[in-house]
Amino acid sequence: MTFAIALQFAVVLAAIWMGARYSGVGLGLWGAVGLLVLVVAFGVKPTSPPVDVMLIILAVIMAASVMDAAGGIDFLVRVAERIIRANPKYVTIVAPLITWSFSFVAGTGHIVYPLLPVIYETAHQSGIRPERPMAVATIASQQAITASPVAAATAAMIGLFAEKGITQFGLPQILMICVPATLTGVLVAALVSMFIGKDLKDDPEYQTRLAAGQIPAPKAIAERAPLAPAAKQSAYLFLAGVALVVLFGFFPALRTLPGAKGPLDMPIVIEIVMMSVAAIMLAVTKINVDEVPKTATLRAGVVAVIGIFGLAWLGDSFIAAHKDVIVPAIGKWAQAAPWTFAFGLFFASVLLYSQAATTRALMPLGIALGIPPQFLIAMFPSVNGYFFIPTYGSLIAAINFDLSGTTKIGKYVLNHSFMIPGLVATSVAVVTGLAIARGIF
Repeated sequence: MTFAIALQFAVVLAAIWMGARYSGVGLGLWGAVGLLVLVVAFGVKPTSPPVDVMLIILAVIMAASVMDAAGGIDFLVRVAERIIRANPKYVTIVAPLITWSFSFVAGTGHIVYPLLPVIYETAHQSGIRPERPMAVATIASQQAITASPVAAATAAMIGLFAEKGITQFGLPQILMICVPATLTGVLVAALVSMFIGKDLKDDPEYQTRLAAGQIPAPKAIAERAPLAPAAKQSAYLFLAGVALVVLFGFFPALRTLPGAKGPLDMPIVIEIVMMSVAAIMLAVTKINVDEVPKTATLRAGVVAVIGIFGLAWLGDSFIAAHKDVIVPAIGKWAQAAPWTFAFGLFFASVLLYSQAATTRALMPLGIALGIPPQFLIAMFPSVNGYFFIPTYGSLIAAINFDLSGTTKIGKYVLNHSFMIPGLVATSVAVVTGLAIARGIF
């Protein structure tokens, strides 16, 4: 059984490697090939495709693309540039703080998708290697999930404590530990990211592609054309849509229909709001609708959807087929040495692609092992290991939004752009959380 799982995992890695060689839509297409091999050669039953993630991306990309066609992205980039003009490298610090804040309030990391093109344009036009802010901002959007009061993973933690009669620990204690812990992790990862890779002016691969016309050249501020008349309108409408999503995330009562047992799921809310915002922008700005499909934002979004369709489907199917083997194995490991439980959470999340699913699957084991609740909370950010294998939706989106090609999957798959900021953010968050837990409890 173990040998068969190892062979199937090798197929998953090989599919990612082939997709990385082709990049673009190749990521998703080779993911489908990998899934085909698992189904035909190993009898793996495919799970359902990640429809919600794909629809969320399409919805926010439609709004971002209308804003792009109206000149709104140009306006946002110029606003961002004014903030970081004194030192352009600040984008690598500011971007992850923004994505962390949005995810914290909304309870979902999917809020990062409409921000990615803005982060890319700000970095590229300022001469900063886009990989630096793009990668750490994507990591930050997920780190916030384990600190958010409205995230499904946090709800799972609260429910587990209540179920086990640990009434002295709940949301306040989770926030006291995880908010400063994850923020510290993100800040340290951002500082480290400032030194990752070569500067664009010193990167021969980037300069070659730029000279060949494969990359849209950034324009100096003085060389840019005046903003389109509807640029500010579209940007304000888009930001209002994002604010509305955040509001619905923070106040579930606003998305609870009369007579319903619970609030609408956030994916549905995001899809409805962002598609509606796109339509309102079209009506208000009166731009030619035929210009929307021509935008770089829409093209990048479609490529990201195809990548997620193939790669995320491949990963989900592999994990679902072997969940009963993987989870108990991690449990035996943690029972032998309780301090390793954080590593168990991390590697389970690598395979499960869900903070909430990992929490529900493994945190009861931590309680059964007698690990103090405050230390379980401190280890909570360990469930953010989704980035280790680069098939998660937001990672693929960041790769495709970075038209400079600096954010990428490495030649050996695991040496990708998100590995260093992800490991730094997660490890620092856990260590900081343990220190806080030891100090206040």
